[in-house]
Parts: sequence; structure tokens; C-alpha cells
Amino acid sequence: MNENNHIVKSYDQEQQGLMDELIRMGQMSAAQLEAALDVVERRDDKAAERVIGNDEAIDALEQQVNHDVIHLIRRGPLAGDLRMILAALRVASDIERIGDYAANIAKRSMALNQSPPLPHTRGLDALGRMAVRQVRDVLEAYVNRDGEAALRVRARDAELDTHYTGLFRELLTYMMEDARAITPCTHLLFMAKNLERIGDHATNIAENIWFLLHGEELMPPRDKRDETNTSVI
Repeated sequence: MNENNHIVKSYDQEQQGLMDELIRMGQMSAAQLEAALDVVERRDDKAAERVIGNDEAIDALEQQVNHDVIHLIRRGPLAGDLRMILAALRVASDIERIGDYAANIAKRSMALNQSPPLPHTRGLDALGRMAVRQVRDVLEAYVNRDGEAALRVRARDAELDTHYTGLFRELLTYMMEDARAITPCTHLLFMAKNLERIGDHATNIAENIWFLLHGEELMPPRDKRDETNTSVI
């Protein structure tokens, strides 16, 4: 093998290593989200503490991805490779935020456990399952470089927004009817917002898959249905 072939092979291996780190990071964040929803359902403080502690591993992987991206950029990538590197950097940031929101849900679950159980956690769980599906599906689309699958994830964000808006209104109404519910419902509101934001980050990843495949070509318009900023009860 001549020197040029060795350099190309080494560069390809580094790109694959970057992809492997991102995939592992994404799987960890999705698992964190599932675990956070589980501790809310089971009202398990010890398990919640483990979810919170595991967030450090995701943060460490993001730092490694950033380090590897800088190293690859210094090697002077071609345009196609540069798109891959920039998309990886953005995707890593979105995955890290998903992990942060999952840890925050676990943290708020511990505060929620100080109050009697509320039936509204079922609505939160349904919203959470939608968010998990978004994260899992967009990660699969990223691995497969599947632009059509990415567009489907992006389009489904409107459904998640609709469910979030309905839960938001339900919780506000319950708080107005029973002052004792204000504290636990406030925690549920923040947890629901975290799940809505996780959906937004899944959408960001979908848009970066499009960028990776199509560059600056415009994406189709999408529906957006988070109406909580204008809701009147």
C-alpha cells in the first residue's frame, strides 16, 4: 500500500470512528429517555438518581466527538466530507441535549414523588413514548442515510406538538380546579415541555440528515402545532 492509499484509509477509519461514537451516543440518549419515563411510572428515586448520573457519559462522548471533528477538519476535508463532519457536530449537540432533558425528567420525577400520584402521568407517558419513537427513528435514518425516513420523522413532530398542547391545557385546567395540584402539575408541565423539546431536537437531526444528503437544497415546509404560547384557558 502506497502512502496516499494509507492516508485515505486512515481518514476513512477516522470518519467511521466518528460515526460509531455518534451512534453509541444516540443509543445512550434514547435509553436514558426510556429509563426516565420508567422511573416516572414506577416512582423510583434510586433509579432516577442512576439516570441523572449516567448523563455524564453522554457529555463525555460529545466532548470526544467535538475533538474528533476538529481533528478531521484540520486534515482539509473535501466538500462532501465537510458536510458529513458539520452534520456530525450538529447531531452530537442535539443528542447531548436529548440526554440532558431525559436527566431533567428523572430529576423532576423525584420531586413529583413527594406528592400523591396523579392520573396525568399517563398522558405524560404517552407523550414520552412518541418522543422515544422520534429519537429512535431519526437515529436509524441517520445511520442509513435515509432522507425519506428523516422527512417522515420531521413531519410527525406536529403530532407530538398536538399531544403536548392537549396535555398542557389539561394540566392547567386541573391546577385551576384544585390548588393542591399546583406543585405536582407544575413539575409535570416542565417534564412535558422537556419531551416536546426532545421532539424538536429529533427534528433538528432529521434536518441535518437532509443537509448531509442534499446540502443547502431547501426542505419541504412542515406543520408546527405547539400552541401553548397562545393558549387561553
